[in-house]
Amino acid sequence: MPKAVAARPAGDDQEATRIRVWRAAVELFAAKGFHGTGIRELADAAGLSSATLYHYMGSKDALLFAIMRSSLERLSEAAERVAVRAASPAEWIAGLVHVHVLSHALHPSETMVVDHELRALGDEHRAAAVELRDRYEGHWREAIDAGRAAGVFTAGQPTVVRLALLEMCSAVAGWYSPDGRLGLDEIAAEHARIALSALGCDPGVQAADFVTDLAQARELVAEIWQLRLPAGRH
Repeated sequence: MPKAVAARPAGDDQEATRIRVWRAAVELFAAKGFHGTGIRELADAAGLSSATLYHYMGSKDALLFAIMRSSLERLSEAAERVAVRAASPAEWIAGLVHVHVLSHALHPSETMVVDHELRALGDEHRAAAVELRDRYEGHWREAIDAGRAAGVFTAGQPTVVRLALLEMCSAVAGWYSPDGRLGLDEIAAEHARIALSALGCDPGVQAADFVTDLAQARELVAEIWQLRLPAGRH
């Protein structure tokens, strides 16, 4: 007798199932860690058999990498569009900060997985994820270098400042609450002010209108941060 094959949804149901798997993985990896989440637990959370889960996302390592890849690619896309819109290095940095803070505050589980589970990946996937991360961080490096070349930023240790700013903005995922005293726009604007100050930016530039004008950043995050699933297993 042939072995029973797990039923596979068709058409739109397949996409809905993939989204369900994705969301279950993000929440479990964020709450319990990659190594603390079992395949059966993940399949149960998605309402699937283990065999059907494998059909949609492959190995657990491949699923984690897919989450990281999607998030980092979205960050890079947003950073590229910020660079195009920015009229000055200060506006460029402010835009990067706004997008990073907003995306981390609004998608905390996904970004916490990306920020904390890199070491859980196998060697090949880890190397690819590091390359994507470095590509994104390169946008921050370029903005800071442009500001230093223009004499707008005077920080003596730009690499240290860049890494510190990224850590500061990423930390929002762990503490932001929509019920808090400050609104998200205020939080993002304050982070931009701190970033510009840390870079040695003139106080007059720090007070520019673009620091608190978050409309473009909100629109960008709303457009780009829609769930994007990989075409297949990796």
